[in-house]
Amino acid sequence: MQNSVTTVDHPLVQHKLTLMRDKDTALPEFRRLLREISLLLAYEVTRHLELKTVTVETPVSQAELPVLAEPEPCFITILRAGNGLLDGMLDLIPAASVGHVGLYRDPSTLEAVEYYYKVPQDMSRRLAIVVDPMLATGHTAVAALELLKRDNAGSLSFVCLVAAPEGIKTLQDAHPDVPIFTAAVDERLNDKGYIVPGLGDAGDRIFGTK
Repeated sequence: MQNSVTTVDHPLVQHKLTLMRDKDTALPEFRRLLREISLLLAYEVTRHLELKTVTVETPVSQAELPVLAEPEPCFITILRAGNGLLDGMLDLIPAASVGHVGLYRDPSTLEAVEYYYKVPQDMSRRLAIVVDPMLATGHTAVAALELLKRDNAGSLSFVCLVAAPEGIKTLQDAHPDVPIFTAAVDERLNDKGYIVPGLGDAGDRIFGTK
């Protein structure tokens, strides 16, 4: 069975994404919008987190009430652009652990090349939320998920801002058990592997390197 693709079509998500797509949006505004939209995406991907009951003394009475079960989810950022999604997600779940997967796309083959990998030790007990702004060819996402499965990661989800149909298919073919959450599914990839209409190179726009 193919994994599900959830397009987060909340009006605020769509509004903020449109502003981010604009090539004239300045760096500070782009970062602010990214932080806000990533919080909204995290809200959606964590909708079904497990809860446990604890006893709480309210100002009125004692009550049995729900809190998040431990351990909290783990955010896995695909370097470097994935780091841009972290701030908003950690605003929502400040106790979450963070892992880093260093992959870059070879400009000739468009294949993912690993250069760094550091994740929490108890991956099998957590929901691991893999984040990268763009799901373009899908090779980087596939490689990151393969590394996490090698470390016996339990429940996995993938979150991005914008996805191309080609990237969705590649990820689904390789990891049919991993749900995808995105703010938009765009038209296609161009001959350089960029999403159309997309928002350009997410890493460069986040970090001001171009």
